[in-house]
Amino acid sequence: MKKNTIIFDLGNVLVRWDPANLYSKIFDDKEKVDFFLKNVCTMDWHTEQDAGRSPQAGTESLVKEHPDWEPAIRAFYDRWKEMFAGPIDGSVQILDEVKKKGYKVYALSNWNAELYQRTAADFPFLAWFDGKVISGEESMIKPSEDIFHLLFRRYRIKPEEALFIDDNQHNVETARRLGLEAVLFTTPEALRSELQSLQIL
Repeated sequence: MKKNTIIFDLGNVLVRWDPANLYSKIFDDKEKVDFFLKNVCTMDWHTEQDAGRSPQAGTESLVKEHPDWEPAIRAFYDRWKEMFAGPIDGSVQILDEVKKKGYKVYALSNWNAELYQRTAADFPFLAWFDGKVISGEESMIKPSEDIFHLLFRRYRIKPEEALFIDDNQHNVETARRLGLEAVLFTTPEALRSELQSLQIL
């Protein structure tokens, strides 16, 4: 069936985000950065904030668990913007092109609501979407099917008429299970090639 809707993930599809961008400034060697992000401020911990817990509550909980790391833990959200390395220009160009071709464009992102509001103005293209579902605003998170169903209901999206783009394999698998065509994002060049093969670009 012909596609009329493109759904984009945000982090590391349209914007470059990596906590190591910050912690390479805080710690003097890569091994310490890697240890900290694998054992203290882990992605599992950060995901709890993406799912709706406040950054403040997440920080205080982790400081109690790892008091020796308190200054570095507090930096995670206090210096949040230092984790970003700008837009992924090739992907932003693709977003612009598909929108100009008449496709509806939506964002479906795991992102804490407070942190999203703090960051969105830094990336003006985030205002181009016809609608967004941000996990922290809904207290649900990818790859749960629930957040996809919410997107479908809110914007009257028919899965068979939409394409989903995400850099996480688990999210792509959920999308496909729900009837979406889905592309695992690696690079803007690979995405462009995929969209050309699907006759979207």
